Amino acid sequence: MAVDGTDVVEPVHQVLDRLAHFADRVRDGRWTGHTGKPVRNVVNIGIGGSDLGPRMAYEALRHYARPDLTLRFVSNIDGTDFVEATRDLDPAETLFIVCSKSWHTLETLTNAQAAREWTLKGLDGDAAAVAKHFVAVSTNAQGVAEFGIDTTNMFPFWDWVGGRYSFDSAIGLSLMIAIGPPHFREMLGGFHAMDEHFRTAPLEANLPVLMGLLAVWYGNFFAAETVAVLPYDQYLGRLPAYLQQLEMESNGKHVDLAGHRVDYQTGPIIWGEPGTNGQHAFYQLIHQGTKLIPCDLIGFCQSLNPLGRHHDLLMANMLAQAEGLAFGRSAQELRDAGSP
Repeated sequence: MAVDGTDVVEPVHQVLDRLAHFADRVRDGRWTGHTGKPVRNVVNIGIGGSDLGPRMAYEALRHYARPDLTLRFVSNIDGTDFVEATRDLDPAETLFIVCSKSWHTLETLTNAQAAREWTLKGLDGDAAAVAKHFVAVSTNAQGVAEFGIDTTNMFPFWDWVGGRYSFDSAIGLSLMIAIGPPHFREMLGGFHAMDEHFRTAPLEANLPVLMGLLAVWYGNFFAAETVAVLPYDQYLGRLPAYLQQLEMESNGKHVDLAGHRVDYQTGPIIWGEPGTNGQHAFYQLIHQGTKLIPCDLIGFCQSLNPLGRHHDLLMANMLAQAEGLAFGRSAQELRDAGSP
């Protein structure tokens, strides 16, 4: 596979192997902090795709995460985000992963500097501690070194890796540490399977193509302005936020590549909430309000956490909502059901 005439397969796998080696060292205790203690806490510092992707994927896959390893995320330049993320952590047992391709992202570097000061304050001010408690995902070796991070522990990704698609690259290091390299590679296998489906499936049975066409259909022919993403799985609670960047940053344009103003809708507003919480909040408007809101409902045949009748009730709610939204009820059916 070539990008701009260069075969990228080998370099990509080299980085993945480096990530896996580092993740294994953290997980099995070979990587220790400045005082010799093993890492028990990992804090990912990034914003945009350097936060939304790995954070969503961690929440989605936390069933497979190490229970004795805490993973936190800091993105907002609001100091509250950093303070709350580190309030109960021990600097001697905490590793920060700073994700900034350019090493110039204001929010990320501001939070990284706060993390540096927090770490040094907890470790008697020894600047040598930075190299044992910070690693970088970046391409700016000079900036990383000036911060105090050993560039041996800098993991690159390329300009052709868009931030909103990046959590399967080095940006996913925090996720790999949490769930382990084998599970991370299984996730990559899922990416590959969907790529192959998109590449080979006929258009009438091609899931990404059909979803893309539906977006065009509802946005441009029905004037639908939003799409609700409604996952009936608590693990997917961050999926709508991730998709907001994936869709709205990609398609949030009013001109084409040539700079000409477009005369069609380029993309919807994405929003959503896990079921059944949303049913007790905004489904009333979806069912009976004045706005047309296309909905993507996501469910699973089996639960990772079977508990009594919980999953059956969850899926029954999802199927009932889908049926109601798709077909509704006639006036006679409502009268037969006793509605006034």
